Amino acid sequence: MARRIDALERRTKLAAALRTTAARLRSGAPYQWGHYGQCNCGHLAQTLTQLAPAQIHRLALQRDGDWREQAREHCEDTGLRLDLVIGRMLAAGLQLEDIVHLEALSDPAVLARLPGGRRDLVQNRRDDVILYLETWAALVDEAVARAAAVA
Repeated sequence: MARRIDALERRTKLAAALRTTAARLRSGAPYQWGHYGQCNCGHLAQTLTQLAPAQIHRLALQRDGDWREQAREHCEDTGLRLDLVIGRMLAAGLQLEDIVHLEALSDPAVLARLPGGRRDLVQNRRDDVILYLETWAALVDEAVARAAAVA
């Protein structure tokens, strides 16, 4: 039971982090899809790890590949610093596929819930990232509410 409560708390915090990230982007925080610390995943990593964008970018440059490739190649035993960042993101309740989907704005469940019937987000458009994060947060909240009702 305690593990279930921990998982629900982690998911609740994840929803809050998604909303915090969306709010930071909405308020005009620097956004560059080609910068590891200022892209879709980079902004969420900032929220979850409290690292500065430049730190995240520097860590990511230790290995080739964008966030999607780095997530697919994630290994806790490499000692590479971005793997530590990804590990902290996973500890916050993300799955590796969430990182892959966030960078491309491509999670089918999130896309299916977009308002107004939209299904075509552009991965490097700030407003689309904000919409994706907010929609994802709402889905996480709904999942937490369903799980709490069962508990």
